[in-house]
Amino acid sequence: MVEAIRKSTREEREKWLKEAFYNLFNLRSEYVYIDLLTDSGTGAMSDKQWSAMMLGDESYAGASSYLIMKDAIKKLFGFNDFLPTHQGRAAENVLFSVLVKEGDLVPGNSHFDTTKGHIEFRKAKAVDCTIDEAFHPTLYHPFKGNIDLNKLEDVLKNNPKEKIPFVIVTLTCNTSGGQPVSMQNLREVYSLAKGFGIKVFFDSARFAENAYFIKIREDGYQDKTIKEIVKEMYSYADGMTMSSKKDAIVNMGGFIGFSDRKLYEEASVYNIMFEGFVTYGGMSGRDMNALVQGLDEGTEFEYLETRIKQVAYLGERLKKFGIPLLEPFGGHAIFLDAKRFLPEILKEEYIAQTLAVEIYLEGGVRGVEIGTLLADRDPVTRKNRYPELELVRLAIPRRVYTNSHIDYVAAAIENVFERRSQITKGLRILREAPIMRHFTVELDRV
Repeated sequence: MVEAIRKSTREEREKWLKEAFYNLFNLRSEYVYIDLLTDSGTGAMSDKQWSAMMLGDESYAGASSYLIMKDAIKKLFGFNDFLPTHQGRAAENVLFSVLVKEGDLVPGNSHFDTTKGHIEFRKAKAVDCTIDEAFHPTLYHPFKGNIDLNKLEDVLKNNPKEKIPFVIVTLTCNTSGGQPVSMQNLREVYSLAKGFGIKVFFDSARFAENAYFIKIREDGYQDKTIKEIVKEMYSYADGMTMSSKKDAIVNMGGFIGFSDRKLYEEASVYNIMFEGFVTYGGMSGRDMNALVQGLDEGTEFEYLETRIKQVAYLGERLKKFGIPLLEPFGGHAIFLDAKRFLPEILKEEYIAQTLAVEIYLEGGVRGVEIGTLLADRDPVTRKNRYPELELVRLAIPRRVYTNSHIDYVAAAIENVFERRSQITKGLRILREAPIMRHFTVELDRV
């Protein structure tokens, strides 16, 4: 279907920003002209997905939709057991309830906000082992999501095994710019972790986009299908969490995949408590059916190429205008380098959030800050954590916007770039939550 969108005036947007306390999450959707806040659950489902929903089995236990999903996960990822959940952070909550305890260390590649939040909520620590190249926005590296094996070995070697429940690899690595992880790196991380007797889990929200980059950038994979690449990727994992709202192209849904039957049984207890019975978790049968069809469509090369090239189309348009970006372009979003875009703004005044606000003010385009607000406060000192990169993410929903919409987005950002010298003051916090503050924080202009 199509949805009407309404242009607003600059005066209206200024008023709405004040009412939202300069937090773009607080804006009503009808106040947004083009919404690039997230690609999570915002995609358009296909005719086959809608058809599959009509056959959903809503039985409380043992529904056929569950069995269809079980077969699809086994075929695509190779895991015998899975637990359905209502979305990715629910999958993390269930899995981490079994594995993560106070004082633990969880190494990985630039953990996503909910992943880090669930770890720190349990008074454990997320340890970032991403390669250094990831933090240089203009440096080209085909797999900036890679884990630095020396950093990881340091963590594994210098801490007791019982303090490291697992290594988590995020595919693609969202926080560092939607950057992929190479097959070689996945293989080496798995081998290294196994040598220390440590499990490896994949945060799999954008696994198919990761497989696409392996196919086009890594030697030996050009002639393999996306599904073949995915199967090999997951041979280097003990399990997975999945937000199906991304690469399975559904509006809600997720799951946990297990290779260890005992761990599945332990996690089932928490799934029943937090989500629902093991054969439906947080999902309806119709949503399971749509998810299965989405997994199939989302792992086809032609679809992925069209989707990822639209992201690159926005990137090339902005790059041509001289706008500072993170390169190479990510699979699901373009990330603006806010430090270079707004050099006058102090880091204490939330550079990336200031830029996101200005882009909305200019054209009604909503992005999201991936910077100091998202990095949150240190759980011990309560001081701001200032990340190396201050980014504004422009996440493009799947199968929603045309390139004419993308041209409008580029023009709005170009206008902000032209007046960047006039933007000299940022934002200050009025109120914030103790954890994952960026969702609900209230701000005002300095």
